[in-house]
Amino acid sequence: MQTYKVTFPPSAEAPSPRVHDGFEWFYVLSGRIRLVLDDQELILSRGEAAEFDTRTPHSISAVGTRPAEVISIFNAAGERMHTLTAPS
Repeated sequence: MQTYKVTFPPSAEAPSPRVHDGFEWFYVLSGRIRLVLDDQELILSRGEAAEFDTRTPHSISAVGTRPAEVISIFNAAGERMHTLTAPS
């Protein structure tokens, strides 16, 4: 399991849903998060949390005009799919 602080830029529309092996949990630190799980769209605010199997089609983005920050915990499979390294 790995824990990351993730900042999502605001987005007018939800990104295309993805699926991959893994499991994810996140807690909203600031802003508002749009979580799309299959056919359901949820808006989460500061202090709210979600957990889901990443084999369910999903997308995560900030809603509104400000970025949103979350603390996210991934298992090993979810970490491989969600983390990026800075270009060299």
